[in-house]
Amino acid sequence: MSHADGASGETVAALGEFGLIRAVTENRRQPETTLLGPGDDAAVIAAPDRRVVATTDVLVQGVHFRLDWSTPEQVGRKAVAANLADVAAMGAAPTSVLVGLACPADTPAEVITRLADGMWAEAERAGAGVSGGDMVRADQLVVSVTALGDLAGCAPVTRSGARVGDVVAVHGRLGWAAAGLAVLGRGFRSPVNVVNAHRVPEPEYAAGPAAAQAGATAMIDVSDGLLADLGHIAEASKVGIDVRAGLLDVPRRLVEVGSALGADPLRWVLTGGEDHALAATFPPYVEVPDGWRKIGLVTESGVTVNGEPYHEETGWEHWR
Repeated sequence: MSHADGASGETVAALGEFGLIRAVTENRRQPETTLLGPGDDAAVIAAPDRRVVATTDVLVQGVHFRLDWSTPEQVGRKAVAANLADVAAMGAAPTSVLVGLACPADTPAEVITRLADGMWAEAERAGAGVSGGDMVRADQLVVSVTALGDLAGCAPVTRSGARVGDVVAVHGRLGWAAAGLAVLGRGFRSPVNVVNAHRVPEPEYAAGPAAAQAGATAMIDVSDGLLADLGHIAEASKVGIDVRAGLLDVPRRLVEVGSALGADPLRWVLTGGEDHALAATFPPYVEVPDGWRKIGLVTESGVTVNGEPYHEETGWEHWR
């Protein structure tokens, strides 16, 4: 039974803060890394490495998600996945997430419990737990997630370690979320697999630690768009990056959707965000791990495609 069933028909105000907390935390399974979960002043999370990787992301209704486009479960999964992908991009294994939630008093309690169902499911998929958080009243639905991870003795893989001559590689799908957003923006709800890519990213969390162990020199979560995020690596590392378009995977499904919408699927792959794939650089003598595919090289300067500047917007940026 979904935890949402216990709150059917009630609002957040009717259930109350502590009733809502019980509804989203009771009878949930925690991983071994959660030494003390929800219910006290703070959680206690195991940190075997004695270092903790930490990141926070905020999702706002109407900016990052729409409940007429996504179910609450999908929003919950997306909120957790977006954060845990950042943990993986540091080369760490996810251990825990903390959730801050704000919503209007008349929000159906079922929306929040179903949102929590999605969060717990995605955290479990990553081997992490939902170990605590806070709930407050606000004028719109806002979800803030803090994710923690463990480096297991490895050095963190930052954005600043890429070197000229390194190979650039990616793990995970690119362009699918942007294509799904384009489909939804046109008022359509299919193809379902494309639309669902916007609703729920599917990062492979183990790919980050695998890249770190293989000797990755820099790594990043592709959240804003491939070229934009490779630009972050280039800037931090004081290098350039050249992407070879012929090495990119442009799936037939995206070609079909692009044809139907009059859009360029390669642009989705190059600039579309929210797939939460991983991009990394590796020394040329290193064999990239299984599931990673080479797409370019680290150069002296500039972020280019086939050696030429890309003249369109390269990805998402708030307030732009």
